[in-house]
Amino acid sequence: MLSIVVFLPVAVAVVLLAVPRVTDAVVRWAWIATSAAELALVAVLWLGYRGPGYEYEVERRWIPSVSSGYHLGVDGLSLPLVAVTAVIFLACAVHAFGRTDRVRSFATLFLFLETVCLGVFVSLDLVLFFVFFDLSIVGMYFVIACWGHRNAARAALQFFLYTFLGSLALLLGFIGLYLAAEPHTFDMVALAGHPTGSALVLLAVVVGLAVKTPTVPFHTWLPPAHTEAPAEGSAILAGVLLKLGTYGFVRIAMPMLPAAWRDWAGAVVVVGVVSVLYGALVALAQRDFKRMVAYTSVNHMGYVILAVGAAGLSSTSDEQAQGLAVTGAVTQMVSHGLVTGALFLLAGVLYERGGTYDLDAYGGIAAGAPRFAGLTAVAAFASLGLPGFSGFVAEFQILTGSLPGAPVPTALAFLGILVTAALFLRAYQRLFLGTPKTAVGDLTVTETLSIAPLMVLAVVIGLFPRFLLDLVEPAARVLGTLVGR
Repeated sequence: MLSIVVFLPVAVAVVLLAVPRVTDAVVRWAWIATSAAELALVAVLWLGYRGPGYEYEVERRWIPSVSSGYHLGVDGLSLPLVAVTAVIFLACAVHAFGRTDRVRSFATLFLFLETVCLGVFVSLDLVLFFVFFDLSIVGMYFVIACWGHRNAARAALQFFLYTFLGSLALLLGFIGLYLAAEPHTFDMVALAGHPTGSALVLLAVVVGLAVKTPTVPFHTWLPPAHTEAPAEGSAILAGVLLKLGTYGFVRIAMPMLPAAWRDWAGAVVVVGVVSVLYGALVALAQRDFKRMVAYTSVNHMGYVILAVGAAGLSSTSDEQAQGLAVTGAVTQMVSHGLVTGALFLLAGVLYERGGTYDLDAYGGIAAGAPRFAGLTAVAAFASLGLPGFSGFVAEFQILTGSLPGAPVPTALAFLGILVTAALFLRAYQRLFLGTPKTAVGDLTVTETLSIAPLMVLAVVIGLFPRFLLDLVEPAARVLGTLVGR
């Protein structure tokens, strides 16, 4: 079942490339149908999952000389991210329905990206994890370089070199984990069962994941990549690819290197708080709407880093706080994927209508584009963590769970919420209120159908989070036990 979920998109992509003279209409509908089928399959996985351990496991011999196998499985930490990946890729497929530029290449590249992103979240072998992790860089490089804006080539090259360097550091860490294991293995379940305490291995793993997340000071590739990427590319980059880094912390760094993680958790907390405040303050200074949203991703991912660091500090003193912090971190990954994915699709609408992301070029959009104004308002309020949205559930858990282990850093992180509120309200006022400067048409049917469901899910999680928390909390407690050893 998991193999079908992972490889169905790339199989359809191969068929689309192999069939000669396929029309753009066929490609569009095949892309949407495949993404919808993926979401349906993931829903079946969710409904059948009993937890809290790994289910739907697949294990086959692959590279026996280094004890690396084709090992897949999902648990309460990975299944929510698999689900949000399927949702965002479907939203992007619908949003791109009106695209006319090299449609077949664009669709097949996104189907390839869907396979590699899902592969990361379900991999239970470090070599397999790394293969999917690295291929995501290749796919996104071509999305930015071939369909981006004016400086796309430079932004794509910076993205590739920076993140590829991070993946090399990650590979060194994986080799270190392999060498430290007795017997040597790349199997993630076995490595979590027999942890090591090497600080150098932890450093390599953390650097590799921090570049992908990204955290300060490894974030500099993110704003240009987002600014130059097409709307769908930015939605995938923020909504899914950044989670490959944060997911690595809870799947690899914490359970496989628990002693080193506890020793250096204070430094992780500091990095998280700096990312929270820096991302919010720099976003406040932006005049480019898309660049502003990009910096809010640094801010939101900073909360995840704060939570996982605080979980390390609380591992031996407050198990309840630790579980709450980890649950909040996973919920934040889901929430950020939905909300920021929607914001980047809305930014794409803005560029499509006005040819620029400059806030000063617009004003009074709400008068002629009420659906656009309404969905942007909902997305902005969701992003700043207003009660009733998924962001509030996530940030409340993160701050509550982090406070016992790291009271001062957590108190400082509260300021990030205030700054985020200020920057979104300021941006909304400049774009949608006041005197109109540029005529901006309202959202089309396909644009509305791609963005509105993301906001509906953010509200559903905000009001009725139990269905998500029931999945995540047991797995978070298991992770807490592993970290506390």
